Amino acid sequence: MLRLVVLISGGGSNLRALLEASEDAEFPARVVAIGADRDADGLAHAEEFGIPSFVVPFGAYPDREAWGGALLEQVRQWDADLVILSGFMRLLPPAFVHALRPNLLNTHPAYLPEFPGAHAVRDALAAGATQTGASVIVVDDGVDTGPIVVRERVPIQPDDTEGVLHDRIKHVERELLVQVVLDIANGAVDLAALR
Repeated sequence: MLRLVVLISGGGSNLRALLEASEDAEFPARVVAIGADRDADGLAHAEEFGIPSFVVPFGAYPDREAWGGALLEQVRQWDADLVILSGFMRLLPPAFVHALRPNLLNTHPAYLPEFPGAHAVRDALAAGATQTGASVIVVDDGVDTGPIVVRERVPIQPDDTEGVLHDRIKHVERELLVQVVLDIANGAVDLAALR
């Protein structure tokens, strides 16, 4: 049984997909803790599902490295097999990334390497793209530059707004994330081979 720690900054829709999947006794992973860098709305899922949670506020530390050290200390307490960034909107310091790689995953609302960064959906629309996608990657020191575990195309409709398109991408992201966790647990994906 894989032990997952999920880090969030917002509503935690990908987190919820993992929590719902793990309600099935056959699903080979469980979320053991939920962390955040702020008082995120998604922490309500922790309470609803009875999962321990923690908050390591970025502003409480003198710099990114000190904050990353405190976050890593919290994460390590849970003896996780995988740490998943689920809408976690802070850049992690290299020491945090190196301590957990390759078992540190992130979801991204684009078909990487297309449209990296915090505004991927807006950027895809601004570029006039006819398709974008969703990706799950191993986190590295760059911004959305890590090895791609899986990605899937999502068409862009002519009348799509940023919100409508993002909702459609999120649906695919959730499915990909749950499948990746299942594939890692079953040995179909070897993260160490993706370095």
